[in-house]
Amino acid sequence: MRVLARADPPLARLIKKVGPCRLELDAIQSPFASLAEAIVYQQLTGRAAATIHGRFVALFRPRRFPSPDDVLGQTDEALRGAGLSRAKVAALKDLAARTKDGTVPPLRELRRMHEDEIVDRLTRVRGVGRWTVEMLLIFRLGRPDVLPAGDYGIRKGFRLAFGTRALPTPRQVLRRGERWRPHRTVASWYLWRALEPGGRVDGAGE
Repeated sequence: MRVLARADPPLARLIKKVGPCRLELDAIQSPFASLAEAIVYQQLTGRAAATIHGRFVALFRPRRFPSPDDVLGQTDEALRGAGLSRAKVAALKDLAARTKDGTVPPLRELRRMHEDEIVDRLTRVRGVGRWTVEMLLIFRLGRPDVLPAGDYGIRKGFRLAFGTRALPTPRQVLRRGERWRPHRTVASWYLWRALEPGGRVDGAGE
């Protein structure tokens, strides 16, 4: 945090106000399981998504979580019956197929890959965009230098932290973020915290 503070005084004010970074990682069973959960949760409230995810997993009991073969072998009607949209059924089956053919690598291989390569590989899956992969990189894999510049919360937090009149573009966030390498994940966490009560920094500016 001291390195970030020295690199960018306005960010230093936010860090001082928020306090120590408390970024916590979520357990990751496999890239397949993590991406399947992300697909199910897309565009839903947390409670509704959790309910549908629970029904999806229940289709494959007593397994803790279905394998790619399980998903490919399940009927679209059964998956739809769990509350999944047609688009999500198609995305889950594409994810399963691409896991089997190696497009989605196993966790041990994923951990050795560069972030850009991970984004390239995983966004080939239907329904998986860059934002979804960036969340996996931050909260599941714990990569230290990820900046989801297109994330609305990041951009809004940037506006509050740096006192800009307009919402910054992703390019503007990335340009400023060059100062934060190789700790852009921590910087991102602080920008999200800027949206919380007590996170706004008075007198922000260049």
